[in-house]
Order: sequence, then C-alpha cells, then structure tokens
Amino acid sequence: QVRLVESGGGSVQVGGSLRLTCTASSGGTNCMGWFRQAPGKEREGVVTYFTRYGTYVADSVKGRFTVSPNNPLNSLYLQMTNLKPEDTAMYYCAADCDPNNSGLNAAIFKHWGQGTQVTVSS
Repeated sequence: QVRLVESGGGSVQVGGSLRLTCTASSGGTNCMGWFRQAPGKEREGVVTYFTRYGTYVADSVKGRFTVSPNNPLNSLYLQMTNLKPEDTAMYYCAADCDPNNSGLNAAIFKHWGQGTQVTVSS
C-alpha cells in the first residue's frame, strides 16, 4: 500500500501563487498526479506525470500550473501561479497506474492522498 502525503495548501488572493508537495511512501512509482474537487463538482485532473509518457495538463490551468517530478518518482511538486477564484478546491495527489495507461482520468490512479485545501479569494 502506497501512502501519499500532501502539503502546501492555503489561502491566497487572486493572482497569487502556491506550491503543493506530494510525497509517496514507496521508493518509486510509474505515475503521479494532482487532481482537484470543488464543492458540488466532480473530481478533475489538473496535471499528471507518467515516467513513460510525460506530462498532461488540463486546459484550464495551462500556462499557470507546472509540475516537477523527481527521479525515482516518489515526489511531485505542483507550482501554481496566477491563481483564480475558480481554482478553489480540495487538491488531491494520486499515484501508481497500470503502465499502459496515461492522461488526466482519475480512474487510472490506484492510490490517493487525503487532500489539501486551496482557497483563492478576490
């Protein structure tokens, strides 16, 4: 069982920046990703990284959010800039995928963290 721990959430004003950190208890995995869920909405993929396929970024955050994986892959940092009120959500880290899968679909990730709240106010 892989345990994931997220940190770095908080409250920030519009246009601000935050950096989220996810650390896995395993020595290394084949994928990690960041997802978010706002109240009343479905969980959506934000940025995912696959050692085999590279990085996938949601259109809503392109140009504003980037990830920095380490090698071996057991930590994934999410740098968020130019934050908007619509970025407000609980952010979850996920890891460990079937090696033939890739993309922003939450269903392909096997292990999940508890989440960290990000709130952007105007």
